[in-house]
Amino acid sequence: MSTPSTPRPIEISPSVLTADYARLGEVCVELEMAGADLIHWDVMDGNFVPNLSFGAEVIASIRPLLSIPFEAHLMVTEPTWILDAMVNAGCSTVMVHQEACLHLHRTLGRIRELGATPAVVINPATPLEAIVEVLDMVGLVLIMSVNPGFGGQSYIASVESKMRRLRELVLERGLDVDIEIDGGIAPATIASAASAGANRFVVGSAMFRDPEGFEHATSELRSLASAVAI
Repeated sequence: MSTPSTPRPIEISPSVLTADYARLGEVCVELEMAGADLIHWDVMDGNFVPNLSFGAEVIASIRPLLSIPFEAHLMVTEPTWILDAMVNAGCSTVMVHQEACLHLHRTLGRIRELGATPAVVINPATPLEAIVEVLDMVGLVLIMSVNPGFGGQSYIASVESKMRRLRELVLERGLDVDIEIDGGIAPATIASAASAGANRFVVGSAMFRDPEGFEHATSELRSLASAVAI
């Protein structure tokens, strides 16, 4: 565990949203072997975002194949109904959107009760002030650098000012909180995101489109972020 005065470890968390679903388990194993730190599950309900994706049963079926942690990113309206299932499926971090929770404080508390790390997510247009009152409840804040629901979108660089303010708040309060960014993370954008304060990076298209494979993508991204990490 890092303290606010020491750099937090750089972590690469591949999103498998764009993976070949016919061999999803194999892909996850390959990502772990390539050096990924976590697997990022984008759970979509077709309501909060237009698409549908993975359910708890899919995640649970793959959990025994890997040793690295799973994180569930719930793009789900009022996600309390699915929290137990996600933790039981083996997700050690569960992320909920501020925009999707009527009672955010209660939802984060329930994740903690279940034994997982609570995390809160905000969309590009959502101000940081919307989550200031729950920062002491979470182990991670995820800043969206695209609008949620689709892979392959372009990075919204304007969220970096929000990440800088978030990091300042975390340091000021002495909180043990990781800052994660999701959307358009690639070799051309990861250094800028890291210099703004992120230490965990969700990588989708850039991971799966690297012509040299997962290991090269993971190593390159980690190196670029580590060179400017603060």
